[in-house]
Amino acid sequence: MAALQQIIERAVAAEQVPGAVAVVSRPGGAEIACAGVRTLGGEAMARDCLFRIASISKPILAAATLVLHERGRLRLDDPVERWLPELAQPMVLRRLDGPVDDVVPAARPVTVRDLLTFQGGHGLPERFDVPIASALFERLGEGPPRPQQHPEPEEWMRRLSELPLLHQPGEGWTYNTGYDILGVLLTRLTGAPLQQVLTDTVLQPLGMTDTDFWTEQTDRLVTYYRRAKAGLELVDPPDGQWAHPPQFPSGAGGLLSTVDDWWTFGQMLLAGGQHRGRRVLTPESVRLMTTVHVDGGPRHLFLDGQGWGMGGSVDLRPTRPWNVPGRYGWVGGTGTAGYVIPSTRTVVVWLSQVELGGPDDAAAMADVLTNAAESA
Repeated sequence: MAALQQIIERAVAAEQVPGAVAVVSRPGGAEIACAGVRTLGGEAMARDCLFRIASISKPILAAATLVLHERGRLRLDDPVERWLPELAQPMVLRRLDGPVDDVVPAARPVTVRDLLTFQGGHGLPERFDVPIASALFERLGEGPPRPQQHPEPEEWMRRLSELPLLHQPGEGWTYNTGYDILGVLLTRLTGAPLQQVLTDTVLQPLGMTDTDFWTEQTDRLVTYYRRAKAGLELVDPPDGQWAHPPQFPSGAGGLLSTVDDWWTFGQMLLAGGQHRGRRVLTPESVRLMTTVHVDGGPRHLFLDGQGWGMGGSVDLRPTRPWNVPGRYGWVGGTGTAGYVIPSTRTVVVWLSQVELGGPDDAAAMADVLTNAAESA
């Protein structure tokens, strides 16, 4: 406990974060630590604080999709146009760095599997200096989650339909957008709000009662910051964008959660889909989530040394000191991370409240997590 506590206290003392909560659990026990404050000048951080978890929402959405697959509500190779007619006749950029209107027809439809593995063609490329990247940021609001500023789903889908795929379906990997598309698909498939879909498939079976797209318990919600030249700059206060139901529930990164909720989710994955004797996912679905479907290679902007499973990355090679073959999970742009390490039966969760500036910040967080796992 002392080692994990010291790691967080050092981060707070160095003014890297105002506060954080973390857990490292192994079969022999768990280490849980927190330090700092929820808001600069405010109350002390607590274990049950709510954090905007950003992209570590993705594994939860992937799990929900696979539960519906197990129930026979959809098949992984179903074309998404069945529920998303806006994507019925996709066009594909002729060249990534070319004009947005220089396109050719897609060779085949986009499937549910393509969305889960980020191979559908919609999403962020490794290069942000190309016209299509600018269009994604401007038209779709790609970037850090802003639930009250996003277009409503119908308008968002209309805008999406006007943009080409960045590559042929199944022939590339582009980040993030596929999971927002998937969230819309699940609401249309079930006829229910996305929160209800997640609750029915994953959250209620696991007892994840603090995971939602918004909260009335703003006294538990930490303040969200970003780094600026003068220090930390306010992005969102506790009574801000997550204090009301969102216009667009983002399956890619819109959830609030706690360290205990995500820890429970990670333990379920390590248990092959079971929780307290109850089957949440089949072992095959867990295998699909935690198996590499796309290899990012050794110098990928998003997947350095990793491949992509469903909902998270999987370590393939020791490109960085913290890579552990088979480690599954992801980092959230709001300063969060969650991983499971099957070889050691370890779950590591880190929740803080300072926006990451880019892949270098994510790498630094991964270093902290590795130190935490090794020290605990």
